Order: sequence, then C-alpha cells, then structure tokens
Amino acid sequence: MKIILFLIFLFMIYGVIPNHYYKYISRKVIRKMDAKQKQIALTFDDGPDPRYTHELLDLLKDYNIQATFFLVAEKSLKNRDILERIIHEGHSIGLHSLSHKHAWLSMPFETKKDFEKSMKIFKELKVNLKFFRPPWGTFNILTQYFAKKLGLETILWSINGRDWSSQVTSKEIAKRIMNYIQDGDIILLHDSGGAEGAPKRTLEALKEIIPKLKNDGYKFVTIDEKVGDLEHEKAIQTY
Repeated sequence: MKIILFLIFLFMIYGVIPNHYYKYISRKVIRKMDAKQKQIALTFDDGPDPRYTHELLDLLKDYNIQATFFLVAEKSLKNRDILERIIHEGHSIGLHSLSHKHAWLSMPFETKKDFEKSMKIFKELKVNLKFFRPPWGTFNILTQYFAKKLGLETILWSINGRDWSSQVTSKEIAKRIMNYIQDGDIILLHDSGGAEGAPKRTLEALKEIIPKLKNDGYKFVTIDEKVGDLEHEKAIQTY
C-alpha cells in the first residue's frame, strides 16, 4: 500500500499538479490575444496530413486567410511538400512535439529528447520555431522548462472546437465557435488526428463559419502577427 501511495504521489508531482498549474493558472502560458480590434487566430494541430492539410490550405487560400499550424516534427519530415506550402502561403508554424506523445507518458529524459529531436528536425527543414503547443495541451513538470530553455513561447487556446471527437458534427463545431467568439480568441482546431475522418468535419465547419466571421468584421491573424499582443490569461476556456 505504501508503494502505491508513493507512486500516486510521484504521479501527482510529475504530471497532475504541473499540468493544472500551466494549463489553467500560469501567466507564462498564452491563451488569448490582447486584440484591440476584431482579430482572431485560427490554429490547427497534429499535421501536416496529406489527406486533409492540402484541402485546408486550399480553403484558407480561397478566403485569403492566414493561420497558425502546430506541426508534429516526424510528420513534417515525411511531408516536406506540405510544410513548404504552409510556409509559402504565409502561415505561421509552431512545434507540436516529435510524435504527439502524451506528456504524462514521457519520462524526464524522454521529454528532453522529444524537444531536442524536434528542434533538430525543424532546423534541418530550415524552419525557425518560436512557438510550442503540447499535445492535448498537457504538461509534465519539465514541459514548460524545456520550452522556455529553447526560446519557445507556449501557446494554448481560448476556444476549443473539440473537433477531434467522433461525437461532434460539423454543425456543432461551427455552433460552438460562433456562440462564444470574442475579440482576441485563439481557436483550437485540427487538420489531422482525432476520430476517423474528424478533420473532414472541421473543414465543413470552416466553410460555414469563415464567411460568417468575415461578415461580422473579424480579421484572421497568425500568432506571429500578434506576438507583442498576447495575453497570459489565468483561465483557459474549453467550450
């Protein structure tokens, strides 16, 4: 029993407590932009994905919108053509780990290796990274330490589309965003991963919400554009 309690204690110290602190409390983590106008940021996690990212880029190009892509390093290495297109079309790029491993399942040496190998890959791909978003927005006790050590600003979100779920329709994704949108919001969506076919529903939702948001006067910006106007808010919204 004492061993079990000790292991639970270690797990709380290594994962649960730092995760709660950095995800919901720490002012070193960015969750929203300090927008003085009707500006919002679309962000996409887990790519690049040859099945969906090109289609997403086509859609953004049709509406003349730039977004921020938090990319998985190993996927980027395998899909250089998509990475090059993302850069060529003016979108911002952030790191989303080496292979999308959950922070709580990474031992300290694995967390260090994840960052180092990821940065090495993007250096080889000639991408200068400034931003980081942990997979699932989850931290262990060393996640933020290594991000800061490597000069990466950690970006979370203020609206979560929950588009990864098999239980969510494109209409529900659109409704969640439209019902809660505010100036300065950072919107979390995905162009890869999640339930089977989930990014397809994201694309359908975007076809609905982008025209509405533009008609409402919102301007879409990248995280790069708003580096000096980012709020380190205390509460993360997960609508």
